[in-house]
Amino acid sequence: MDKARWLVVIVALANYGGVVADAIVPGTARQHLWNPAWPPHAKFHNGQTMVMGLFGGTLSLILLFGCGPLTRLHLFLACAAAGSYFFAMVFAPLFPGTAWTDPEFAAITPAPLGLAPQQLITYVLCVLIVIAVALGSVH
Repeated sequence: MDKARWLVVIVALANYGGVVADAIVPGTARQHLWNPAWPPHAKFHNGQTMVMGLFGGTLSLILLFGCGPLTRLHLFLACAAAGSYFFAMVFAPLFPGTAWTDPEFAAITPAPLGLAPQQLITYVLCVLIVIAVALGSVH
């Protein structure tokens, strides 16, 4: 279960990336929290999402390291806490009017493998959670 734990740690720490990318790093923050084109309600939900990421990542780390020996239940709860932020991102484009990148930034946003950067990161992190669940299931 140790390999599964460390995969979840990677995803848990990535939950802090929302605050870093959306509020701190100038190149990406100007596309999110500091985007003057975003109305206040959009910024409200961006703030909500960043805080949810902090809570999920922190809860996951507490479950992995702060509750005594790691049990299968704690591992699966940590997977849910760390992964929910990213699985929600996978399904967010199903809602009308959503996009991975705002139109004014489409030309300057890199597209590794034809995907928006956060899209690629999201898919990789979701795969890590699935692998962690699979590893936790066989032990």
